[in-house]
Amino acid sequence: MTWYEAIVLGIVQGLTEFLPISSSGHLRIVPALFGWNDPGAAFTAVTQLGTITAVIIYFFKDIIRIAKAWFAGLFNPKLRNLPDARMGWYVILGTIPIAVLGILFENQIDTVARDLRLIAANLIVLGIILLIADQRGSNLKKLEDLSFRDAMLYGFAQALALVPGVSRSGATITAGLFLGYDRASAARYSFLLSIPAIVASGIFKLKDITVGDGPSIALTLLATVLAFISGYASIAWLMRYVSTKSYFPFVLYRIILGLLVFLLIYANVLHPTDIVIPTTPVQSP
Repeated sequence: MTWYEAIVLGIVQGLTEFLPISSSGHLRIVPALFGWNDPGAAFTAVTQLGTITAVIIYFFKDIIRIAKAWFAGLFNPKLRNLPDARMGWYVILGTIPIAVLGILFENQIDTVARDLRLIAANLIVLGIILLIADQRGSNLKKLEDLSFRDAMLYGFAQALALVPGVSRSGATITAGLFLGYDRASAARYSFLLSIPAIVASGIFKLKDITVGDGPSIALTLLATVLAFISGYASIAWLMRYVSTKSYFPFVLYRIILGLLVFLLIYANVLHPTDIVIPTTPVQSP
């Protein structure tokens, strides 16, 4: 990986992580389009630490308030039913599905799930499902209405994002809309729920960064910093956008991108399972 590639992929990671268009899918498609080496699942997971830092900073007051209420509820039963205390438990419980499935299917996620045909199909199918949820959701519930059942359904939806092309925010926001939450509440809980999952995934994959011919630590760090900057801008914009507008533009983008990938595969411009391996010049003796 070159410095230029790291810059581009870091910005792409940050811009797409919280928009419902799949950052992991883009980090597979963009290198394929330019003939770059696939940065791999480890690079994706670690650069997500930059975007999750953006989430923590953006929602810092909410996180501190929820954490305080959750800890207080551990020692005082009377406080356990407060909305913030319950939210702490819901985030923890909602993280269990993706943690368990991520460990069980790590090998498949790192290999066969990165097939461009699967990514393109996920972009299209999940985009259509998001459109249906956006149009049919009642938009009546707020975060204060979150229940154990809804938190777990959010969690299983988030687990779908282990497959590139699904989109973590897209899957959880879709679940929230189907459950009747308004767009802003669905997005807000999606971001809060992503924190433990992304942090754990990034830390877990740190050991794989220097394995094989993957990106160097310096390039991964650069991409992570850029992902933080662009990720923060993306969160701030999306939270303003969804308060008044629908997700239709994201659905349209997903469908067009998915169809484009299929077209390029059919035209033999892209090879769905091939990874471009950089060649090393042979030194003459």
